[in-house]
Amino acid sequence: MSAKKPPFDPDKLYQRALSLHHMGKLPEAESIYKTLLGFFPNQTELLSTLGTLYLQQGRHDEGFKQLNKSLRINQEQPAVLYNMGVELQKLARLEEALACYDQALGLNPRDINSLINRGNTLKDLRKYKEAIASFEHALSINPTASSAHWNKALTHILIGEYEQGWQEYEWGWQSGGRGDPRAFTQPTWLGNESINGKTIFIYREQGLGDLIQFSRYIPMIEKLGANVMLEAPASLVSLMDSLSDSITVIEEGQPLPAYDVVCPIMSLPVALKTTLATIPFNDSYLKVSNDKKQYWQKKLGEKTTPRIGIVWSGSTTNKIDLNVCSRRNIPLDQLNPLFELPLEFHVLQTEFRAEDTVTLANLNKLHLHRDDLKDFSDTAALIQEMDLIISVCTSVAHLAGALGQATLVLLPYSADYRWLAEGNTSPWYPSIELIRQDEIENWANVIRQTMHQLKTNFSLK
Repeated sequence: MSAKKPPFDPDKLYQRALSLHHMGKLPEAESIYKTLLGFFPNQTELLSTLGTLYLQQGRHDEGFKQLNKSLRINQEQPAVLYNMGVELQKLARLEEALACYDQALGLNPRDINSLINRGNTLKDLRKYKEAIASFEHALSINPTASSAHWNKALTHILIGEYEQGWQEYEWGWQSGGRGDPRAFTQPTWLGNESINGKTIFIYREQGLGDLIQFSRYIPMIEKLGANVMLEAPASLVSLMDSLSDSITVIEEGQPLPAYDVVCPIMSLPVALKTTLATIPFNDSYLKVSNDKKQYWQKKLGEKTTPRIGIVWSGSTTNKIDLNVCSRRNIPLDQLNPLFELPLEFHVLQTEFRAEDTVTLANLNKLHLHRDDLKDFSDTAALIQEMDLIISVCTSVAHLAGALGQATLVLLPYSADYRWLAEGNTSPWYPSIELIRQDEIENWANVIRQTMHQLKTNFSLK
């Protein structure tokens, strides 16, 4: 306690500060916390709360200083250690985050959240078996911990353990990893009974790339004797129609005809008992209409230089980019060395980040097609006019792979589970070659390897 007696009620003022803090009025709350610390400089709760506020403002050095001071006074604060671990994990300071979770668990061994976050930190550290063990430890405490099941699923799939991974993937509905489940009166089919002669309704649950990747299963479903009704967004309807002559493709939002069973498209791997050896289609499975082909051939004119399609960033709303280790967007100016090569570069993306607009305006060598790419059938036709596609992990990468187009996919340090943990090839797309980051948020080596590939492929000096 301070030797000075405060001229106010400390508890009431602290509650006032907390209220302001929760309302997002951080400067006002900070001022009160500092006033209180002037009288109670060693009050651990005050120190840790002010530290948390600093972290929320991005003032990381000040935040960690306050939290560490609180911990020096009282080491037995598992919540403070957990909060430090969360912030360090966001900053990709993974070893430090892991140490915080381990200390928190030393004080509270049954803390499910610390065990799950510890597992995800280990996964980003590429210690996959240890990560799975951490998730399993959480499940030994609470067998219905859906986030532990979900993250365990992603880790199993990442290292190619598909039998375990796709089974656990179904927990994504409970964890929120697969979004909000849709309500149906018809039963969900997961491969446990015959669908011969039945109509099955298959729908998209997550991103456009997921629909492109897993639509390969549709012909397999038809071989089981089922009539397939596939729902797709307007931008993908015409391409999904090319999967089969007998499939019924319905635009999202339109009324649904009668059907017998339903299956979300990301459940098809478990329903069809997919292993690495049984992934369907080792070649192209989507087709482009002749009209679209002719349109782009005419628009692009005679080819005099190898053509490269390029995508350097994905949707700004994708949560995967919140994890520094998994962030898949490359600042456009870092790709300038590629554009100096005697190649013709065509931009396949239609959404551009604010930080890239200035660079984009000064890159006369890039051919933009935003106004002509009205849906994925346009993008697909343009892809087929390219000699090579270069893309980060986006729906365009999946589209290129589904078309059998030669593609380099540039992956972040902690790549999405579908690309597996290591290797430069994909069991889903034989035409794709993977180039992986070897250091978090550092694209230099990826760009060097891409340059080498371009020079090799097109005999450039």
